[in-house]
Amino acid sequence: MEKNKAMDFMSVEDVKKMIELEDDSVKTWEDLKQAILKNQKPNLTMLVDFYEFTMSQTFFDTKDKDTKAYFDVFFRSHEFGSGYTISSGLKEIIDYVRNLHFTNGDIDYLRSTGKFTEEFLAYLKNLKFTGDIWAVPDGTPIFPNEPVITVKANIIEAQLLETLMLAYFNHGSLIATATKRMANAAFPMSIADFGARRGHGVSVTQGSRHAAIGGFSSTSNVLAAQEYDLIPSGTMAHSIIEFYGNDYDAFLAYAKSNPYNFIALVDTYNTLYSGIPAAIKVAKDYLIPHGYPFKGIRIDSGDLVYLSKESRRMLDEAGMTDTKIFVTNGLTEKEIEKLKREGAPIDNLGAGDNAIAPIGRMNGVYKLVAVLENGKAVPRIKLSDSEVKITNPGYKKVYRFYDVKTGYALGDVVALADEVIPTNGYTLVSPTEEWKRKDITDYHVRELQVPIFLNGKQVYEVPSTLESKEYCDHEFATLYPEIKFAINPHEYYVDLSEKLLALKKQMIKEHTDEVREKQKKIGQYHA
Repeated sequence: MEKNKAMDFMSVEDVKKMIELEDDSVKTWEDLKQAILKNQKPNLTMLVDFYEFTMSQTFFDTKDKDTKAYFDVFFRSHEFGSGYTISSGLKEIIDYVRNLHFTNGDIDYLRSTGKFTEEFLAYLKNLKFTGDIWAVPDGTPIFPNEPVITVKANIIEAQLLETLMLAYFNHGSLIATATKRMANAAFPMSIADFGARRGHGVSVTQGSRHAAIGGFSSTSNVLAAQEYDLIPSGTMAHSIIEFYGNDYDAFLAYAKSNPYNFIALVDTYNTLYSGIPAAIKVAKDYLIPHGYPFKGIRIDSGDLVYLSKESRRMLDEAGMTDTKIFVTNGLTEKEIEKLKREGAPIDNLGAGDNAIAPIGRMNGVYKLVAVLENGKAVPRIKLSDSEVKITNPGYKKVYRFYDVKTGYALGDVVALADEVIPTNGYTLVSPTEEWKRKDITDYHVRELQVPIFLNGKQVYEVPSTLESKEYCDHEFATLYPEIKFAINPHEYYVDLSEKLLALKKQMIKEHTDEVREKQKKIGQYHA
């Protein structure tokens, strides 16, 4: 930040007070400039479940605040009956972690609850993220029970990340998955995001980014287009036709204002007897005589197969064979597949509610898996009466095997971090049905997670949305077609290494034996 004459009588500290910037590390004008840029992002540090603060008070009281712990973000099952999930939300997580800090107002609020000591509040006032984070990049196809994000940090830092990290991961991955399923069903047609009015608050802007990663070609959300360098797109709403009272006058007015982008919404009154004839007449009366294209029509209701076929016939008979047909109206991947199967002559699609606000819920969770003791990551496990809720213990890494000849992904293995994965042969073993084994050779293998933060410093350069989309397209192409089926997809292999599986069994046995011994003692006591 360059000082101007108005600042000659002010110091950095004066400006900090004026703008209510509470950061003791800001000492120079350049520090101030960087701090202001950083704080343009909203501070969401207080978006935390209350129990994370109460547990953190315990860690503080027991002098465990500097003990490092490992947490995994993973999910337990796919949504939509899908055979895959697309990871997204990492960009938002990075922005959140980088901006993690408590303001004086935050501390005052926590004090007002009467639940926390002054010593703990003073600790929070100076808290910054100092740990490590590894994660799969946005756009990666992911599968149940494999670590998508791993956090290693002081226990309080790591614990306080839980809520918003899951919120971003669950929201982003749900939308990226829903839109990838639709984009895959629509191919080679393009599909636009029309969901800005269908989502939940301002999160629709982030939703448009996730939809672009999932494969959508453009967005109606202008803020999202501006912020993420997406292609803005749109046609018209029924309101303009209603305003002018009839299709022809509305279309003519719109054509004169938007002569190079005339796409008529033809179903306000009647698609075949009002909308299409009026659009054709405007093309003949105004567009064609002036050398402008009749770009397309959009149908937003009714029997889309029948109406698109009849519309194509009417347009062709009028000599407008280059005019495209766009359809919208609550599309899902199954509806898109039906349109293609029944031969609907559609050129492009738009999706809203089922893209940005899909019906479903990602079941991502954030679980402690290890604690650093004497320089060693000592595994922890959560048991449950429900097998699906038993966690995979320890500090782990996840690897993906690719067939050298075909490029297809053969499966993933979750292994302990100190394991070395051989490059000349491997046996994939089901973690639940050990008789299911698959020997693989002629593969190359890569670790899916990459470092994001190391010692509190961001070391990962966030790709542009287009780069994340291209990465997603590339990785999605490595999945066998059967895994991509909209209905009854094949299951993708995600296995545990033999060493990890043995550790998990051992820990389950140790804990269950301990519980049985306690049950015996209680039984004897009551007897």
